[in-house]
Amino acid sequence: MWKILLCAFTQCVLLVGGQVFLKLALMRMPPFEWSRSFWTALFTNWQFAACGLLFGAASLLWMYIVKTFPLSMAYPLVSLSYVFGMFAAILVFHEEVTATRWIGVALIVLGCILIAK
Repeated sequence: MWKILLCAFTQCVLLVGGQVFLKLALMRMPPFEWSRSFWTALFTNWQFAACGLLFGAASLLWMYIVKTFPLSMAYPLVSLSYVFGMFAAILVFHEEVTATRWIGVALIVLGCILIAK
């Protein structure tokens, strides 16, 4: 059980890291347009590259998880990425989180605890 939890935790951290870097990359970008300058700016943005690397690593780990563990246990544990995403929103982007969202996060954590048992 600890092995799947460690794998799921790591995979979620990689996913959230990718999302954070994606948002950071897009915050530095001009408005979207089908122009050479836009695409050059995107593909020379180091945060966008970091996002791709983290998403790639998360995908490789997900392949291992799906092959090794029951999908009925593994897939719901990915929802921990929503929890980590909430903390990333607070710590990195200084967003305010309402009580309703905290209740939702608590329910996700409770669900993961029930699945892991």
